[in-house]
Amino acid sequence: MTLTYKQELQLSLKQNLPWQHLSGKTILLSGATGMIGKCVVDLLMQCNEDMLLSHPVNVIALSRNEESARQRLGEHWNKEAFQYISCDVNQTLPECGHVDYVIHAASNTHPLQYSGDPIGTITSNVIGTKNLLDYAVSHRTERFCFLSSVEIYGENRGDADKFDENYLGYIDCNTLRAGYPESKRVGEALCNAYAQVYQMDFVIPRLSRVYGPTMLQSDSKAIAQFIKKAAAGEDIILKSAGTQLYSYTYALDAAMGVLTVLLKGENGEAYNISDTESEVTLRQICEWLAEDNHVKIVFDIPDAKEQAGYSMATKALLDTEKIEALGWSPQTHMRDGLRKTVQS
Repeated sequence: MTLTYKQELQLSLKQNLPWQHLSGKTILLSGATGMIGKCVVDLLMQCNEDMLLSHPVNVIALSRNEESARQRLGEHWNKEAFQYISCDVNQTLPECGHVDYVIHAASNTHPLQYSGDPIGTITSNVIGTKNLLDYAVSHRTERFCFLSSVEIYGENRGDADKFDENYLGYIDCNTLRAGYPESKRVGEALCNAYAQVYQMDFVIPRLSRVYGPTMLQSDSKAIAQFIKKAAAGEDIILKSAGTQLYSYTYALDAAMGVLTVLLKGENGEAYNISDTESEVTLRQICEWLAEDNHVKIVFDIPDAKEQAGYSMATKALLDTEKIEALGWSPQTHMRDGLRKTVQS
């Protein structure tokens, strides 16, 4: 029997984390309507519903579009421990009151955003990060959590099977597509700068490619396109040979990884978040989806706008030994996760 999303939330909360550290605390979360941001909000509010804490954790959710937020987070809207504030993190933040933790999850994360909004892609990771860090410093926040990406590693130099947290590959910075990985690198550097000047406690979860039931309909990543086609009963369009080999993580597992790093990570450290049992090629994803949903795979050529936002990496696998030492492990692996996402 396939679990409902709510049942998955409840099951995730059974993992061994020091949940009581969140008791009575306030978390400010940017990008609250995004794929991972929504999961984090849902997990925290489920903590309250299941009465895991002696005092509720308070969530202040930030995003730019209130209408979208009401659609995505409407079930929490009138709950006492939930507050929504519409704002652009690229502008000075409005007064949100005292916050104990800041999680910066606001970012453009898929190809059409990279090519259609290249300036916004960079500014949310740089100016947005600075504005949130300034708020955290001025309000004496306990910890700042900056969501980073596998993309910061660049292209595999051919000297490693998997990227550990110290790896650094090549990025051609003189391209439109470089705006995302380079600005994520700058965001990480900003966290370190604030730690040096203001003694800001920070952690950095570095996420692999993520998919799951909280994906947005506007998501233009390859895996999102495959899933939407399969869910609609339409042929899956593969715009390459599909030999790219990447690490993936189911959205709820990724959100639990973020909370694990927030609650158990060491100050100043970065942690890869990835499911080692979900290291597959694009073609394998298409084949699973096609088989499970009785559709075909069609090969096509991407247009120039799409191609401008594509990653050039052909192999990007993450070493997860560091986060596994904190006790995190993914619960949903790729084929099962694809089935759950299509069903949702």
